[in-house]
Amino acid sequence: MKVEEAEKIVEALIFASSRPIGPKAIAEILEVESEFVARLVERIRERYQERGICVRSVAGGYQFVTSASCAPWVEKLGRPMVHSPLSLAGVETLAIIAYRQPITKAEIEHIRGVRVDSAVNTLIERGLIEEVGRKEAPGRPILYATTEQFLVHFGLNGLHELPPEEDFRQDGAADRSDGDL
Repeated sequence: MKVEEAEKIVEALIFASSRPIGPKAIAEILEVESEFVARLVERIRERYQERGICVRSVAGGYQFVTSASCAPWVEKLGRPMVHSPLSLAGVETLAIIAYRQPITKAEIEHIRGVRVDSAVNTLIERGLIEEVGRKEAPGRPILYATTEQFLVHFGLNGLHELPPEEDFRQDGAADRSDGDL
């Protein structure tokens, strides 16, 4: 297969995928090495520079997105928001889960100092967190972790791209959890 043909196929796969598609999946489809796929994606990225769409690396894969420079015009499409913004409780709960996963509801409540049933249910409904197992402890409580949708929503390739936890601490602020978030 010629490089131009492989590049065209990779472009089509990224475009057709409803979620970020990883280099390994593309390599398996094309029956080539992942490194070759990475080079093809870079060629595609170069071709789409200064265009209305671009290829973004997110959640360990690739996805076509509109260019940030076109955002004001895309907003004029009037797309309705699927969800209202997360509440402060939802954001706090999501941050705790992102940094401490896998984590139980009781552990989240210990850190926040309040019940989190509603926030956890909202985050599950939005696909930002999911149940990932049970803790080996009395009662075998459910463990929660972030999802691929969380990475996509926040434009992250992985949890390693989260800002350092220390960036969120306020000097002299009361800490309800003895050093926890």
